[in-house]
Amino acid sequence: MKLSLPRNAALGGSLAVVAALALSACGAAPDNASTTTKDGKSAATATSAADFGGMDALVKAARKEGSLHIIAVPRDWANYGAIIDAFQKKYGIKIQDESPDGSSQDEINAVTSRKGQDRAPDVLDLGSSFALSAAQQGLLAPYKVAAFGDIPAGQKDPQARWYNDYGGYISIGCDAKRVKVCPTTFKDLLKPRYKGQVALNGNPTKSGSAFGGVYAAALANGGSFGDIQPGLDFFAELKKNGNYTPVESTPATVEKGETPISIDWDYLNAGYADEFKSKGLDWKVAVPSDGQYAQYYSQAVTKDAPHPAAARLWQEFLYSAEGQNLWLKGYARPALMTSMQSAGTLDKTAAAKLPQVTGSASFPTEAEQSKAKTVIAQGWGKAVSG
Repeated sequence: MKLSLPRNAALGGSLAVVAALALSACGAAPDNASTTTKDGKSAATATSAADFGGMDALVKAARKEGSLHIIAVPRDWANYGAIIDAFQKKYGIKIQDESPDGSSQDEINAVTSRKGQDRAPDVLDLGSSFALSAAQQGLLAPYKVAAFGDIPAGQKDPQARWYNDYGGYISIGCDAKRVKVCPTTFKDLLKPRYKGQVALNGNPTKSGSAFGGVYAAALANGGSFGDIQPGLDFFAELKKNGNYTPVESTPATVEKGETPISIDWDYLNAGYADEFKSKGLDWKVAVPSDGQYAQYYSQAVTKDAPHPAAARLWQEFLYSAEGQNLWLKGYARPALMTSMQSAGTLDKTAAAKLPQVTGSASFPTEAEQSKAKTVIAQGWGKAVSG
């Protein structure tokens, strides 16, 4: 299997979040002197742990900083809560998680609007197309984690400005108690019985998960990685026949019955199924056979991270066997899954619980993703307006 992909993201952030980030023009510039070793090595320019003097030196410098600023990371997204808690316990570094329901674009906006401030994000977790954009804008610092060589070549930036971390497949989640017959394909979603019930986890112009939903719809309707237009046309048809709801799905909207059918990553929908059991909801998950689309989320260190040592230590933790297996426990497929299988470090019990998918995944190229992002930016509003 080639696939080993918040975010909603909670990638579905609101304009209010963007406005709040844009208006945050306060905070002193970070003091990187505190993370410069006696021999003059700076965490802010270190391109690997070895470049800084080794892991022990990196851990010492990160603990001295004492803090890590992340953004747009929900605790219920791919087991992020457990990952945050494990990092804090292991290193004694406090993680400040701002705007957990923000989007990938919100993250990028925060970096640009807070440049030079101590409130700027140290690290980013971005949908793949947004990681490409951030790199093109010069916002990311090159840094190779110890496991960099084990990340598949097609899943990392050659300059190490970003690399894929965890992912999964677009799926259809359904509240089986509110929906008599749950849909399992994109074709099903067009049926009249689903009027006002079909939602996306965010807005595809800002949200990696929603972007993936449109891509999957394109593949299900004669499109390709190089042609996402059929996906826009599909949602335009859903809107026209009344099946599409503009309410961005979250666990809260599902519980309220506002979004009984949600197009989202399989690891999120699978995690929700566990969460909802205790609340009396029967949440079914299906990876649509007619629109099988997989993608990763990418990690990156920001170029002007106010806590550069902690930012790099966070990356090392995420790509350790411990970090990768924590993604797996959240139903996400870790980028190092194949190498961990070979090394015997993969959590086999967690791997066995992953949603079943036939065949192996393939992914759009950087050029195809850039083109798709442009098409969605130009056409999404028109497709679902009115």
